[in-house]
Amino acid sequence: MASETLGSPPLVLSIQSHVAYGHVGNAAATLPLQLLGIQPVVVNTVQFSNHTGYGEFKGQVFPPEHIHDVLDGLRARGILARCDAVLSGYLGDAAIGEVILSVVQEIRKNKPGVHYLCDPVMGDVGRGVFVRPGIPEFLRRRAIEQASLITPNHYEFELLYGSSLASTEHAIQAARELLGTPECPGPDTIVITSLRTPDLPLDKLSTLAVTTRSAWMVQTPYVELQPLPNGMGDVFSSVLLGHLLGGVSTPEAVANAVSTLYALVARTTPGSRDLPLIAARDQIMSPSEHFEAIRLTT
Repeated sequence: MASETLGSPPLVLSIQSHVAYGHVGNAAATLPLQLLGIQPVVVNTVQFSNHTGYGEFKGQVFPPEHIHDVLDGLRARGILARCDAVLSGYLGDAAIGEVILSVVQEIRKNKPGVHYLCDPVMGDVGRGVFVRPGIPEFLRRRAIEQASLITPNHYEFELLYGSSLASTEHAIQAARELLGTPECPGPDTIVITSLRTPDLPLDKLSTLAVTTRSAWMVQTPYVELQPLPNGMGDVFSSVLLGHLLGGVSTPEAVANAVSTLYALVARTTPGSRDLPLIAARDQIMSPSEHFEAIRLTT
């Protein structure tokens, strides 16, 4: 019997941190991308024994030269030219960010419409800024203008914007100030996760997606977990990008990513520092509960 020839899956160049144990960075993004039919091309910015949620860890932040070498090898194989999107998260060092922007520009020379999803990992409520000095400035001044999509949490968005958010309407207005225009490069879409402005209910967790013309809100019940598992933003971004590359519209892709993350968090064992990506992998492909993206009047 003749074998059926399958088409090549989309390629995502994912440049993030890596841990030997746990699910953050590339160790969180790889499986969701694969399950959604995407081939990740993984470049690690750090190699740690475990993520910092476990306390002590061992390993190294790779120098930019190491990232250059890996990219050179991919370039020689013709892999970079085939990439359909770039995904970045925790950088480790601002100089690595410049390497990422350079490869994004290289890929876009032949594929102008290539997505660059930048998850601007900087910090969170309760923890403050937890990245090296220079990274927040790099993300504000350099990365945003190259990204087609950014996925900050509430805390990170306020760092990017430079002011606290008073309401959902304020968040939409602030996001639109950071969106790109023909005169000023910038992202096409901003997705703010874990939005907690005073006008939003405390028993809900809200995610806001904003473009120049539209805005959508997805809300789920608030799951009380202490501590929260690490890697939630990394999983969210990879699932969101996977659905976008699969041809899903922006609001539906955001709704799918929120629904998957809610399902994983709801199935996390209390006290665990990691999401149950393997045990609950079915929730990545088809979450059992779907939360709609509601269009807001703006």
